[in-house]
Amino acid sequence: MTPRHQRDLTRRTMMFALGGAAVSIPAAAAVAPYALADQPGLQNTAAAGPLPVTVVNSSGSFDNASVHLYVVGNVDGRQVRLTPEGTVVPVAASDNGADGFTDYAIPLVGSGETKLSLPYMSGRIYVSLGQKLKFKAVTDGNGAAALQYPAGWVASDPNYGVLHDCAEFTYNAAGMFCNTTMVDMFSVPLAIRLTGEKDQTTGTLRPGGRAAAFAAVKQVAEFAPLVVDDTRIIAPGHGLDAGLFAQDYFAPYIDEVWSTYTGKDLTVTTNAGTFTGRVRGDQFTFSGPASVSFAKPTTRDVLFCDGNLAAPNDGTTGPVAAVLGAGFNRSTLLSVPAQPATDPAAFYQGALTNHYAKAIHAATEDGKAYGFAFDDVADFASYIQDPTPKSFTLTLTPL
Repeated sequence: MTPRHQRDLTRRTMMFALGGAAVSIPAAAAVAPYALADQPGLQNTAAAGPLPVTVVNSSGSFDNASVHLYVVGNVDGRQVRLTPEGTVVPVAASDNGADGFTDYAIPLVGSGETKLSLPYMSGRIYVSLGQKLKFKAVTDGNGAAALQYPAGWVASDPNYGVLHDCAEFTYNAAGMFCNTTMVDMFSVPLAIRLTGEKDQTTGTLRPGGRAAAFAAVKQVAEFAPLVVDDTRIIAPGHGLDAGLFAQDYFAPYIDEVWSTYTGKDLTVTTNAGTFTGRVRGDQFTFSGPASVSFAKPTTRDVLFCDGNLAAPNDGTTGPVAAVLGAGFNRSTLLSVPAQPATDPAAFYQGALTNHYAKAIHAATEDGKAYGFAFDDVADFASYIQDPTPKSFTLTLTPL
């Protein structure tokens, strides 16, 4: 699979961050480039009709009656949700009940596997355990209906106390493109399987992986406040915004990168070619297929892969920004002067690194996870795709 940092960066656009979605999610979430959208090079393939979906509850802690499923997203710029019958229905403010929230939950069957049918759409599959999620339908600035999505990293969010998580997908005529995500938080372990041209699975945790991830994050003093009881681990970017994580955590590493590459070159190879960069003044300037440059990022820029590390969809600056973002989070920019680093043994070494992403990757069977927005660089994200999908399975694995 081609690493996503070498693909069209329109895929980094949040799948439902359009119209009302921009106001329906906290600002910090709206900038997270989850990137599931159009797929270049696959326009001549054709996925055939609704996709069979199977939901398997192997949580071991909650029976099917205690698991609530939601499929929400967008079609042609309009926010929608999936009904239990497999119909896509537009979101409407009138869907709010007496408590002010919608009830879009799709119940699982009494026991065994639940079968659904997924039409073309992009979005998220949420699961909540024990309690239903509170989605609120609102009207955006353009007068269109939009949903306020759960923000489990925000203490004031009505879903903060609910055990929940999600997977992301885009299903269209070009195929099925899907991933599990820990970009915002990690709570419920989910595995996805996609069959079609190939039979692929990702997201599966090692036995005891969830507990091991929680314990590993707790052991690092700077990251320990991100662990919320046994409910979730908040990603450090959101932790920073909430005052739970130091705003200057990566500053010493960033300064050392800037100092080191004042005197020698850093190379970054993308589909566009190889870029060679040095720090000149306050800019990290690269030459090669195009001239691109970056001002010194902040810790927040590194964690969100945004700000001075934002990745525009231009085929040059964007891919270089993605590689730099991954290098900062994985702490490989000093040890590997030819990026992207591809040996996972070199990732997350030393005390100053993204210990959250490190713990999440260590917990998975295939070593892949979405611990930060550019975790797809060198193909280390829990992402799979197929141009002719036959079935998709979402499994809640043991907590």
